[in-house]
Amino acid sequence: MNNSILFKSIKTIAIVGLSDKPDRPSYKVGKYLIDHGYKIFPVNPNIDNFLGIKSYKTLSEIQDKIDVVDIFRKSEFVSLIVDEAIKIGAKSIWMQEGVEDIKGAQKARAAGLTVVMNMCMMKEHKKSS
Repeated sequence: MNNSILFKSIKTIAIVGLSDKPDRPSYKVGKYLIDHGYKIFPVNPNIDNFLGIKSYKTLSEIQDKIDVVDIFRKSEFVSLIVDEAIKIGAKSIWMQEGVEDIKGAQKARAAGLTVVMNMCMMKEHKKSS
């Protein structure tokens, strides 16, 4: 799927590994997505909130439907995150720059999810706007 088409279908984004530290890439991407009208759900057991938005320990705690699970974790954690994303009925998996897991991607695609790997969501959104 073309990323610009994907962005048009996205309303809710769970950001796994979102940091509350302004110097971290995940913080910059999270703030950018909020500023561009997306509803984000921080997923990080080590923070209480991100810019006043409640943080969740796991994807399963989120009550809303999630369009995209944006992953800012090391590649070895992707497969477990994909399992949880499938369980909650997410539509897409987005692995940020430097995050790649072929088996996790195959598992997600087999379950009907769209997969983007090793790309920055913010950079791709800027290109598609």
